[in-house]
Amino acid sequence: MRRPNRPSFSLPLGLAAAILIAAPAHADTRFLSYNASDRITQALTKGVTLEVRRGLFGAVQVERLFSTTARGTAGFTRGGPDAARRVLPDGAQENDIYAVNQDGDGRGLARALCPGADEVWLIMSRVRAPRPLTMQAVGRWSDSAYRHCVTLSYEWRGEWAAAPAARGNVD
Repeated sequence: MRRPNRPSFSLPLGLAAAILIAAPAHADTRFLSYNASDRITQALTKGVTLEVRRGLFGAVQVERLFSTTARGTAGFTRGGPDAARRVLPDGAQENDIYAVNQDGDGRGLARALCPGADEVWLIMSRVRAPRPLTMQAVGRWSDSAYRHCVTLSYEWRGEWAAAPAARGNVD
């Protein structure tokens, strides 16, 4: 009995497996710095450096924020409630949401941006070099209400090969 000709799926499956295995190897970490571009942002943060991870297909995820003038850092977790986006000011175009981790200096950042909030999210514009960056801070209070706290505006400063702590003084 003769077997019918069937397409071989082993080559495409093998290629897909190789890409999935290699994807973490192609991801790279970058450090993008920004200066405060208005008085409100300068009062809260003179500037920031973002540790970003670029994926295989160019997607960028913000991992950590470093203060430009101090030694503080805050970690982020990607994602958050849609209710946080719904309280953004009219005309806000930011869409990438990150929860500010409450460990280490993250608690201090959250308190500075949204005093009294139980949880804080940063909703950012698309992070791209050499473009400006806007962050919207949104908090959730003990009454379960979400409120917009502040808009932070930054101008592009530069890209670094190492984290700020490894370089010494960032300013």
